[in-house]
Amino acid sequence: MIRLLSTAALLALLAGCGDGQPFDFEDPADAPADGGDAGGRDSGGDAEDGDDADDGFGGDERLLPGTADPDPDRSITRFEAETEDGGGFVRRVTLLSGARLEVDNLAFDGTEPYRSDYRGPSTLNGYAVFQSAAEVETGGSEPIDQLDYRAIYGESINTVRVDGERLPRTRFAVVRTGDFSNFGFGGFLYERNGGVEIPARGQAAFRGDYAGIRVFDTISRHEFTTGDIEVLVDFDDFNASDGVRGTLSNRRAFDEDGLEIETNTSGVRRTDLSDRAILDLPTVRFVLTDAASTPNGEIVGQLNNLVVVDGKAEPYEAGEYFGVLSGDLETGGEVTGILVFESEDPRLEDIRVQETGGFTAYRD
Repeated sequence: MIRLLSTAALLALLAGCGDGQPFDFEDPADAPADGGDAGGRDSGGDAEDGDDADDGFGGDERLLPGTADPDPDRSITRFEAETEDGGGFVRRVTLLSGARLEVDNLAFDGTEPYRSDYRGPSTLNGYAVFQSAAEVETGGSEPIDQLDYRAIYGESINTVRVDGERLPRTRFAVVRTGDFSNFGFGGFLYERNGGVEIPARGQAAFRGDYAGIRVFDTISRHEFTTGDIEVLVDFDDFNASDGVRGTLSNRRAFDEDGLEIETNTSGVRRTDLSDRAILDLPTVRFVLTDAASTPNGEIVGQLNNLVVVDGKAEPYEAGEYFGVLSGDLETGGEVTGILVFESEDPRLEDIRVQETGGFTAYRD
């Protein structure tokens, strides 16, 4: 079920942690020296002399750029690595009062913060949705048209005090635009404030809401998606890493104005009575491996699914998940993260689509 809050109610909830608190990380090489209290927001120590800063994430090349030398007792921030298509350019977002979001490092996205009262949905599945301004006045005869960037912002219902400041325990942001002839410029970030207590034994289920943005190559267009996220963790095994499973299910899609798109979630491709192809959004599954988690409470891995076409199962969507566990997982806690995956849209000939979405899930 899609959960829609009014913009006022949602932003009031988000604003409970204070106005203008950014989460950002410009470059791993710029990480401040380690000198804060345990659980502080600083990002760990500088890279050793002679070390490549890109390898400074706890020695795990699977992890995204961000916090150097991560620790289970400290805050962690991650952001999308730069891609050939333009991903990874967003390194800083700041939630402001009045349903506004400040986004840094994207050209032609207006000169003012993004707002939630332009056209299109202002919330998706309990997360705030923001849009950049359509044009910029320059004092000349004509305003300059801007690119249509959309941002999804979510933060935990729980807060934690870090270095005397009350912050959401976790939060994420996704920024994309459909105004390029490829996937275009954008980015995502997610973070944990404070640390994590990981049990030595047992298993846990985390369930929550997901919202995403779909952009296309070779055509200018974007869509929104929602779904239910489930993340299961086995703290007993594997011996080298906690086992992680997960699903994205009950998926729905919406056009840029927020109107629902007809979808097929059965996993068996079909058309309507006019032989028009219908968008496939079957359940996406995390691939179970023996190296999906780190001692710092981070999770990373592959995800995929299949769709049956003419009686034959074929690979359909594939990509990656990234996330971070937070809080005392013995009795509660949560996980927040990002899914990024691609597929060939069945409604369009030889057109690929990239979906990027964020989630927060709480221990069941």
